[in-house]
Amino acid sequence: MTNPSPENKLRSGYVAIVGAPNVGKSTLLNRILNEKISITASKPQTTRNRIMGILNSPGHQMIFVDTPGIHRARDSFNRMMVDTALSTLSEVDVICFLIEASGADREIDRFILENLQKVNTPVLLLINKIDALRDKKELLPVIEKFRGIRDFHTIIPISALTGDGVDAVVREIAELLPEGPRYYPEDYITDQPERFLVAELIREKVFHLIHQEIPYAVAVMVDTFTEEADRNLISIEATIHVERDSQKAIVIGKNGQMLKEIGKQAREDIERLLGWRVYLGLFVRVQKNWRKDPRVLTDFGYPSGN
Repeated sequence: MTNPSPENKLRSGYVAIVGAPNVGKSTLLNRILNEKISITASKPQTTRNRIMGILNSPGHQMIFVDTPGIHRARDSFNRMMVDTALSTLSEVDVICFLIEASGADREIDRFILENLQKVNTPVLLLINKIDALRDKKELLPVIEKFRGIRDFHTIIPISALTGDGVDAVVREIAELLPEGPRYYPEDYITDQPERFLVAELIREKVFHLIHQEIPYAVAVMVDTFTEEADRNLISIEATIHVERDSQKAIVIGKNGQMLKEIGKQAREDIERLLGWRVYLGLFVRVQKNWRKDPRVLTDFGYPSGN
């Protein structure tokens, strides 16, 4: 954890957002911060690292940890992601556990609940995607079911997509945080460096634009990041790593059109994030079976699991 800065006391602390893949954790974090720092996609397991988002107010500093979706991992790379998510549970002051409003009986939710039983941290149950319900009465059996499983601090129906109920979540967290210092400067919205955020925005566009298994085999590394203040320009070059030659061909697309579209959409988001004009050069490289290579995982900034 970052060393706190000396100043007058306020309420501050760490908040974990946990849940099954594709339940809306990244969307919720972006909604709370009113900034896009965590990538979103309709495909599950898009978040690979613990991403910290920081909400500052005169009386509070909430440091949110958006974790990879917890799931039954079958390979070393996915086990690393699940271990990353579960390790946050004992390190935070508040846990937000997201489930879907459909109330489907999912084995993965039971698995997460088993791990939540091992900690004494207050847990808010957030029932997400209420915007998809035809009748809000459909929530009642879901609430009753989960009330019978665990004594949650509170249960709040929300829509991370529309913002319904999110203010109530922030208020509940504020009341639970301990009195403490401000851990990060007030102008910080994340602890992640700009290079990481840029790489994530590029990877998000791969998820959005390529509807095959390829996004899961993609890692993005920013090779150069140069500010040219006299031109109000940031020049960025990045490499999209894939595992097979066939994947490289799909990412590039016919006559390079797919790669151009990935670059165009990513550049627009990066310019909004950084507030500068951006030149973005993208390259595609085959790194065979990188998800199974601990050395390459480390090079790409992921824990190797060793």
